[in-house]
Amino acid sequence: GHGLHHLLTQIEELGVSGINGVEWDAVELPSQFMENFCWEWDVLKHMTAHVDTGEPLPRALFDKMLAAKNYQSGLQTLRQVEFSLFDMLLHSLPQPAISGEAILALQQQVRDEVAVLQPPAYSRSPHTFSHIFAGGYSAGYYSYKWAEVLSADAYAAFEEAAQQNGHSTLDVTTGRRYREAILEAGGSRPAMESFKAFRGREPSIEALLRHQGMA
Repeated sequence: GHGLHHLLTQIEELGVSGINGVEWDAVELPSQFMENFCWEWDVLKHMTAHVDTGEPLPRALFDKMLAAKNYQSGLQTLRQVEFSLFDMLLHSLPQPAISGEAILALQQQVRDEVAVLQPPAYSRSPHTFSHIFAGGYSAGYYSYKWAEVLSADAYAAFEEAAQQNGHSTLDVTTGRRYREAILEAGGSRPAMESFKAFRGREPSIEALLRHQGMA
């Protein structure tokens, strides 16, 4: 997805071509979007091969994988919400208030609000939260979940096209519209404008909830 974003850009200014200049909470849209096709049988059967026989993935095994795809997806969502909320609140604390005790107390505060299963006291995940301390995601970890909303809603356009034409999600017309509205535009305009140019509206969470088996 990132590669296509760069390769298909029609913007000649380097700073806003491809993924450059795209808002941090939308830059993962093209990469996460492409992952959806890996759960389509018409795509996956051409991408897989047995190491010895060369036979594609058996349909029965694919169906089992599909049935297990959303196992505990609700807990996984809450985990991401916990990390995102902790990150945002941590970076809103006044500088003098940041201490080891304050950080762990904040983590517990967030867990008390959103966690279904409370981790043991010795679980100090902030100590290894490298995304926000060394990975460039400080005050921006929420972008992972928001990009999932964008990618699921974008992919829903292909699902809608498949329902209309009675074929697969590999719809050329929708693909061309996605390429022109999002991939070619890069960071030359706000990501929300690009999304609305493709979908005709602002993002909706409905597709993500459906894809994860929660709606």
